[in-house]
Amino acid sequence: MKAVVFDKLGGPEVLTLGDAPTPEIRPGKVLIKNHAVGINFADTLFRQGEYVMQPKFPDIPGLEASGVVEAVGEGVEDIKAGDRVAAIGIKAYAEYSLMSAKQVMSLPDSVSFEEGAAFPIQVLTAYHMLHTSHAITADQTVIVHAAAGGVGIVAVQIAKAAGARVIGTVSSSEKAALAKKYGADEVINYATQDFSEETLKLTDGKGVDLILDAVGKPTLEKGLTCLAPFGHLIVYGRAGGAPDPINLFSLFQKSVKVSGFILYTVSAMPEVHKKGIQQSLKLVDEGKLKLLIGKSFPLADAAQAHRHMESRQSVGKLVLIP
Repeated sequence: MKAVVFDKLGGPEVLTLGDAPTPEIRPGKVLIKNHAVGINFADTLFRQGEYVMQPKFPDIPGLEASGVVEAVGEGVEDIKAGDRVAAIGIKAYAEYSLMSAKQVMSLPDSVSFEEGAAFPIQVLTAYHMLHTSHAITADQTVIVHAAAGGVGIVAVQIAKAAGARVIGTVSSSEKAALAKKYGADEVINYATQDFSEETLKLTDGKGVDLILDAVGKPTLEKGLTCLAPFGHLIVYGRAGGAPDPINLFSLFQKSVKVSGFILYTVSAMPEVHKKGIQQSLKLVDEGKLKLLIGKSFPLADAAQAHRHMESRQSVGKLVLIP
């Protein structure tokens, strides 16, 4: 099969299209013929050796894909060859992926393969931050950083579906318009404005109940200054660099909390994971959640796709087409 492979750490240029053995089916596994592959910022960290998992050379990046089931292993129930599915796993930048049956989810006919590749990580990350790590309610206000990005644009919609007030932050006027289009009540350009000061103005000095932060260094410390009493800041990425260490005593003044989130935690909790899938698909079915595909690239152009993501110019979800 064709796959994107790399045999050393480095920039996007280390990614090349090559040949790799098609995975052999094993018990508890599902072999998927990929129709679309999701690109995540974590993939760029994996390529550089800075992710929680380290590459084993030669390796294939990629954490999610959608396609059609080619074969199922012994012990797999409720999934059969020919099913349309999306899945979370590893080595997804390829024509075929072998995924754990526990991480494979049915894809409704109303959801395209490209949208399916956008679903597993970005949608479930947004859903579980809002409803599992936190418990968003209609009387709360939330800041969504990078509100025009893959997770951000979904988080805006899921928070709005819960009735919350959403303040999005972005880095350009074009992204501000997009965040507004997808439901943000207010949008702050943090490249030209101090988002903390603007947030306090928008909330009459009270601050916000929740901040979803995938940016890191440029935003975390300022975020703490615009949390409401008992507010919550969730860190789930570091697109702007690793944040500085937090002085725990700085949390005392307003009794705020900071937590981290990674989807793998939920993936090990079957019932919680299942509920997130069901509730998120329900929002899609009700028209309350739309999946924005910012740009699609051929599998051979994975390096170009990574450059586009790292340029901070991308919006929505980037996908590869095998």
